[in-house]
Amino acid sequence: MLRKGMVGQFVGMILFFLILFYLTPGSAQEAYRVGCSMAITGPGAEIYGPLKDAIDIYFKEINVKGGVKGHPVKIIIEDDAAEPSKAATNAKKLVTQDKVHLLLNGSLSSTYAPMIQVAQQFKVPLMFAGGVCPPDVYPPKPDPYLFCSTAYGARYDSRFAISFIKGEAETPVRLALVGMNIPVSRGEIDFAEELSKTMGIEIVDKEITPPGTPDYTPFASKIKNAGANWAYAWAPWGSQVRPFEALRKLGWNGKYLAYAHTPSEDELKRLKDDGFYVFGTNAFFADRSDIHKKIKSASEKEKSIFPYTQLTEGWIAATVLEEVLKKTPWPPNPEKIRAAMSQVNLNPA
Repeated sequence: MLRKGMVGQFVGMILFFLILFYLTPGSAQEAYRVGCSMAITGPGAEIYGPLKDAIDIYFKEINVKGGVKGHPVKIIIEDDAAEPSKAATNAKKLVTQDKVHLLLNGSLSSTYAPMIQVAQQFKVPLMFAGGVCPPDVYPPKPDPYLFCSTAYGARYDSRFAISFIKGEAETPVRLALVGMNIPVSRGEIDFAEELSKTMGIEIVDKEITPPGTPDYTPFASKIKNAGANWAYAWAPWGSQVRPFEALRKLGWNGKYLAYAHTPSEDELKRLKDDGFYVFGTNAFFADRSDIHKKIKSASEKEKSIFPYTQLTEGWIAATVLEEVLKKTPWPPNPEKIRAAMSQVNLNPA
């Protein structure tokens, strides 16, 4: 039988052991920590807003079910508005204050260099999600701390695009190139220009537009006046589709090829233009595959602020992250995460 004086001691002991449990390394409440710097506002937000939404939805469901191997996944997201200085500040804060095990970049390539610098300095793996894969992730000498989950990549997409244009053209190609003035987009357009020359394609104009351009009419006028009958754009979605719309308003009747970012399925329906082509490796929701149905169901359940058709890249990134964490021995640290990322081979249904 407990006496009055013993009750307080007993309750105190329970509280002590509960606190000890939650503070002890390896307890079930310790979380995997993923730090993200994303362009939730500013240029590129139309792509990276849905990325954030999809990752949030995915890991909310994971955590409700008990997390990964009994541990919750904490996704810490900071907005960089596609500004390099903010991305650098975010990355350093996430690594030094939040003690994340993994960094994730979901922003324009203008933010890549500062985040790569932080990742290399603190030896924390950095994954690019929703944005283009930089050349640094590819053989023959990939950076051991850099990884990518997206389906489009520098120096690869233009090889398809230029070959496609040459194969489709019924008359000699007079090609205009369109990019955004950020490192990877500009570099890819320069690569496309050199590649076109080796294939006998004439480049009549090259327009590199500033981020956040309010009116693309001046750029479109140059393309039209140069006599282009084809245009190829490789940039964030707005910097691809808005020059095309400006060209059509000027009466240009050429053909236009762009990368199929997540808004493209809905945009194709809106534009209804047989001369506007997109290419990519992610299937459209019109295919109604099982994974598409799963994404749609989760989006509707959580009342996503973005159309479910735009959640693909975020869902892919989240799926990769889950698989990486499953392969990471507990307790996690950046080096264990990096080793797990080097071994992941994911083929979602």
